[in-house]
Amino acid sequence: MAGKRSIFEEVGSNERPVPTPQGGMIDARPKGARRAIRLWLMVIFALVMAMIAVGGLTRLTDSGLSITEWRPLTGALPPMSEAAWAAEFDKYREIPEYQLQNKGMSLEEFKFIYWWEWGHRQLGRVIGLVWALGFVGFLALKKIPPGWTGRLLGLGALGGLQGAIGWWMVSSGLEGTMLDVASYRLATHLGLAFVILGLIAWYVFLLGRSEAELLQARRAREAKLFSLSTGLMHFAFLQILLGALVAGIDAGRAFPTWPDMNGQFFPADAFYVPDGQGGSLPVWHAFFENPGLVQFMHRMAGYLLFAFGVVAWLRGRRSAHASTRFAFNAVMAMMLVQVVLGIVTALTAAHLHVALAHQVGAVLLWVLIIRARHLSQYPLAGSIRRGTA
Repeated sequence: MAGKRSIFEEVGSNERPVPTPQGGMIDARPKGARRAIRLWLMVIFALVMAMIAVGGLTRLTDSGLSITEWRPLTGALPPMSEAAWAAEFDKYREIPEYQLQNKGMSLEEFKFIYWWEWGHRQLGRVIGLVWALGFVGFLALKKIPPGWTGRLLGLGALGGLQGAIGWWMVSSGLEGTMLDVASYRLATHLGLAFVILGLIAWYVFLLGRSEAELLQARRAREAKLFSLSTGLMHFAFLQILLGALVAGIDAGRAFPTWPDMNGQFFPADAFYVPDGQGGSLPVWHAFFENPGLVQFMHRMAGYLLFAFGVVAWLRGRRSAHASTRFAFNAVMAMMLVQVVLGIVTALTAAHLHVALAHQVGAVLLWVLIIRARHLSQYPLAGSIRRGTA
């Protein structure tokens, strides 16, 4: 039996070391390249945002039907000779848009709209390539964090679906008497773009903190605020779809007045859509094809969305977390900007630059709402010393 030690005796080198405290199971799991994946997703986010802007310009310049074939691989190369340009122009001259609207267009005028559509499709190919290289690289290096492989693969699948929907949209304007693509197909195409953008933003926010930090933050979640922000997100998405319907039939240029619609609160003949034979189509067509009714729905939904946004903002101001309060303040500020842009877009009959700013504003508002929703679910802990609690 060992003798007694003096209370002043130093511990010898033969003493067993005190074990270092270990983290929990979450901390013990491999982290993967969270920061690198987050940067990669941010690059894709910027590309998708640019894609939405270029898509808006393609629509506003009536360029979307200039390429009449879907060639995902060989279409990456533009016409390289005068003969190739002439062949592309001949294909365009066979569709209704040329025959009924642009008859007599010169080859140089055709090249202008062709380059817009080609650039739009090319940007889509770049996005697909950036996703594929990143995903395969992270997968091969086994750097994807646990639980993230399916999420990242899902983004690529949605991107591929978006390309197919893009052609489904374009094909609707290549036959019959169509001068533009079907508005509901345009809304589907734009809606999926915002879904992809929203998912990327959510993933970027999640990857900004470790799993342990997220788990800790979730314990302080503000359920009521999260519910409100989720409703606001869904309402904003509905408004985006209605905006796509407006753009699809050029309804934004039909009523360049505000707050009335050419002197009326509710437009005349709102439920009438001609069938081309002297009659009218069933009433349900008006909700997609009547410019007055479509723009009226977009305006009314905008007012309701703003009111809902004010309710969410007032609740967000009472959050216990400074970062969450700031996020909802940013949503409210952007919502005010977007309302002004919407009014100016109507008053200028969808002037190119104003309409594009309105579409980009929708992207910014969408992301800010998702950011506020994220912080409602995973609040950032403040610092008492810095006064950010």
